[in-house]
Amino acid sequence: MARLQGKTALVTGAGSGIGRAVAEGFAAEGARVVIVDRDATAANKVAEALGASVARAAVVDITQEDQMATAFAALAAEGWTPNVVVANAGIQLFGHDAKIGDLDLEVWQRTVDVNLTGAFLTLKYGVKALLSQGGGSIIVTGSPTAVNGEGKDFAAYSSTKAGAHGMARAAAGAYALDNIRVNVVQPGYTETALVSAISEDPESRAAIVGRIPMGRAGTPKDVVGIMVYLASEEGSFATGATFVVDGGMTTL
Repeated sequence: MARLQGKTALVTGAGSGIGRAVAEGFAAEGARVVIVDRDATAANKVAEALGASVARAAVVDITQEDQMATAFAALAAEGWTPNVVVANAGIQLFGHDAKIGDLDLEVWQRTVDVNLTGAFLTLKYGVKALLSQGGGSIIVTGSPTAVNGEGKDFAAYSSTKAGAHGMARAAAGAYALDNIRVNVVQPGYTETALVSAISEDPESRAAIVGRIPMGRAGTPKDVVGIMVYLASEEGSFATGATFVVDGGMTTL
């Protein structure tokens, strides 16, 4: 079934990892997809693989408001205004992010710029686009570091993810009567390039996978199903919620 037929979805960070898997999953369900990434090569590669009638690339630095405003205006002018927006792009600066007493301001600021300001600008312009469409769905990619002690050694990353969770709840309440739904999908440990510092270290990987009741790491495809549900009309009464997809990790 093409559950997203007739919808246009914009996914940030869609050049790789979870964002790419979600964009491909949305396209498979009938949606047109805007592949947003600051890496032009990666964005264009995904868009070309999906085909010009299904996908288009938007090379954007989500931390820059002028670039975000220009990108959304261009989409509107070309008939690609989204009614689904996934705020997925993020960074985790392994080797630099640290316990709060050891954290450099530069690392803090860079993480805030991408993970929190970038999410804010995605939601800001996403809301404006959805209002022009009569409503739609916004999905924020969250993290267990926002809600428990998983991020004790990553003060910047966990703080920004907690902020993104709170932002999603605030937006959900503010725009519920405008037919805009805002939810968080919270993956657990998911093996992408973002966490290569863990996945390529057997000891670190074993330590984190050993705490997942299902006994394996997550993959980008593991979160696609819940993203499709929230983007589709099947999720029409879900807003302001966090949907956890972590193999049971946060039950411990």
